[in-house]
Amino acid sequence: MSQYAHPEVLVDTQWLSNHLNDPNLRIIEVDMSPEPYKNAHIPGAVFWNIFTDLLLPDGRINLDAKSFEKLMSRSGITNDTTVIAYGSYPGTGGWLFWLLKVFGHENVGVLNGGYQKWKSENRSLATELSAFPAVKYLAKTPDASLRVLYEEVQASIGRSDRVLLDVRTSQEYSGEWFFNQPPKETERAGHIPSAVHIEHILTLNRDGTFKSFNELQALYSSKGIESEKEVFPYCAIGGRSGYTWFVLKYLLGYPKVRNYDGSWNEWSRLPNTND
Repeated sequence: MSQYAHPEVLVDTQWLSNHLNDPNLRIIEVDMSPEPYKNAHIPGAVFWNIFTDLLLPDGRINLDAKSFEKLMSRSGITNDTTVIAYGSYPGTGGWLFWLLKVFGHENVGVLNGGYQKWKSENRSLATELSAFPAVKYLAKTPDASLRVLYEEVQASIGRSDRVLLDVRTSQEYSGEWFFNQPPKETERAGHIPSAVHIEHILTLNRDGTFKSFNELQALYSSKGIESEKEVFPYCAIGGRSGYTWFVLKYLLGYPKVRNYDGSWNEWSRLPNTND
């Protein structure tokens, strides 16, 4: 992991196993359903539901500071707590890293390999629900420098110094799927004009760990995504693109990356966007 631009943001399974009882450490599992968490999770992990804890009813990421404070508080996380993020879906930890950085949380790490690698190594699992006393948490105003809004995305179409990076599946990119299912009625499927397509999961090895620095660099440079360009990743709701922001900025060291968290959920519903 030492080749990465910021190897300190990754923790491996052995490190986490050694620190499970650290009182200043909080492990967060993020998933779309609580059932996998209830069946088995890393001991001490707190569960966050993507739909009810992180998203608004319209599918946008909840960037309200007060809501974030409540979520952190009920999870027993103070401003000084080290948070280690993982999920059962590839890339969830990187998305959570982006979200915590948006609100200015300093100490965040991503479990390399996530739940997949932890379980494959037959490490300890728990079924009892983790609960911690509520604590005080103060969120900072969301950091606008980590986000890009649709006006700037629209102005970037066709520009050689900027890359619109679609990290969804090939079916979503081609328009065959809309949010992982065939489009219905007035739903607009497809991709933003001039967007380059690299599915986010291509950054991972079979065991769920990140590919090497050289492999990641080759993956992106093969599509003309170089460090001197501005890169605006997007997906369906901003999660997979938040993960890609993490890979580009913290593993490869790309300095000019911002997440289009509105993503296709917003773009496909705007009346003044190009088809």
